Amino acid sequence: MTTDILSDALVEFPDNRLLIDLCGEYDRNLTEIETRLGVQILRRGNQLAIHGDRDAQADAREVLMALYQRLEQGKSVNPADIDREFRMAPEDAVPEGQIEMFEGGKVEIKTRKKLVEPRTDAQKAYVRSLFENELAFGIGPAGTGKTYLAVAVGVNMFITGQVDKIILSRPAVEAGEKLGYLPGDMKDKVDPYMQPLYDALNDFLPGKQLARMIEEKTVEIAPLAFMRGRTLSNAFVVLDEAQNATSMQMKMFLTRLGEGSRMVVTGDRTQVDLPRGVASGLSDAERLLKTIPKISFNYFTGKDVVRHPLVAAIIDAYEQDAETP
Repeated sequence: MTTDILSDALVEFPDNRLLIDLCGEYDRNLTEIETRLGVQILRRGNQLAIHGDRDAQADAREVLMALYQRLEQGKSVNPADIDREFRMAPEDAVPEGQIEMFEGGKVEIKTRKKLVEPRTDAQKAYVRSLFENELAFGIGPAGTGKTYLAVAVGVNMFITGQVDKIILSRPAVEAGEKLGYLPGDMKDKVDPYMQPLYDALNDFLPGKQLARMIEEKTVEIAPLAFMRGRTLSNAFVVLDEAQNATSMQMKMFLTRLGEGSRMVVTGDRTQVDLPRGVASGLSDAERLLKTIPKISFNYFTGKDVVRHPLVAAIIDAYEQDAETP
C-alpha cells in the first residue's frame, strides 16, 4: 500500500528580511495557506518545511515562491495577494505586440495611489478587454470588481495621456427611496447615488488632485440623464448600474461615443430597480450588440466576488433560489 504523505518538502529563501514579510505578522500568511491547502508549514532558519500530501506540498511551494517573487519586486504581500494566487490560473504567454502592462503575462494597472491587480481569471480577461476594445460590457453580481477595475483603467489611461477626461455615470433610479425627500439642491440629491464612483476614484487618485480634476471638469460624475445631447470625445466613459437604464437611455448613452473615447458599461441583471414592465437597456444591448466586432462582453459569477467571503455565499444562495421551480 502506497501513501501520498511525504517527508517535509523544504523551500529555501535567501533573504531573511523578505522571508519575514512572506510569513506575515504572527505567521498569518502561512496560516492562510495552511488552511486552504490542508498542509503544515514550519520555519527552519531561512527555509520553510511543508508537510502534507504530494499535491498539496507542490501547490504550497508554488504559492510561496510566487509571493516571495512579489516581495523581490518590491511589492507587498497581503491577504488579497494570497487570495489572487489561489484564484488565478498560471500566467499565459503574452501575444506578440501586446501592450506593456501585460508583459510576462501579468496584468497590472498603475494609478497615482496604488497598483491594481485582477484577482480572478475573469477579472484579468475583463481588464484586457478594457484596453483592447472601444466598448466593453462587464456583467455580473455585486462585488466582482466590474466598476472598480473600470475606474482603475480609466485613471491609468488618463495619467498616461491616452484620454483627456474621465466621465462616470449612473442612472439615478430610486430603489425604495425618493429623491425629492433628500435635502439640498439637485447635486445634493444626486450625489448619494454617485458615491460609489467617488469612492473608487478616491482609491486611485490623491484627494487634492481629484478635487482639482473635478473642478476643472477633467473628471465628471453625473446621472445618466445629463449625458443627453453630448458627444464624448477623447474620454474614458463608464456607465455603472446599467441594468437600471431603459432601452432608450442605453441607446442614447452608447451613441455618445466620440473620437478617441472608450466606453465601459457595467451592470447586474439580477438587481433591476426599474418599474414593472419597463425593459432593462442592459439586456437589450446584450441581445442586439453581441455580434458586433470590437464590442466585448465579459461575464462574472459568484466565484469572482472579491469582497467578504460571505458575499459570495449570499449570492450563490439567491442564485440557487432563483433556479428552484
